[in-house]
Amino acid sequence: MSHTTKEKAKLLARVKRIRGQLEAVERALDAEQGCSEVLQLLAGARGAMNGLMAEVIEDHLLEHVASSALDEAERAEGAKELIGVVRTYLK
Repeated sequence: MSHTTKEKAKLLARVKRIRGQLEAVERALDAEQGCSEVLQLLAGARGAMNGLMAEVIEDHLLEHVASSALDEAERAEGAKELIGVVRTYLK
């Protein structure tokens, strides 16, 4: 069972909060609020996305890289997957 499956309810709750934050950005833009207000909303949404990403990365490390139940090939594959995602994320 994948770690995202085990943590499904918690992760989905975070996604729903992020969706709400993005909807607030949309409402602010639609209402022609000032750039300061929009930037503040965007910063909050970005922080929430970064928090979600950090949580999934941490769980991936624990489950697919650092677990003592894994053999060396499985650990290498988990690390390779994570490196690919982090490179994409940091672009």
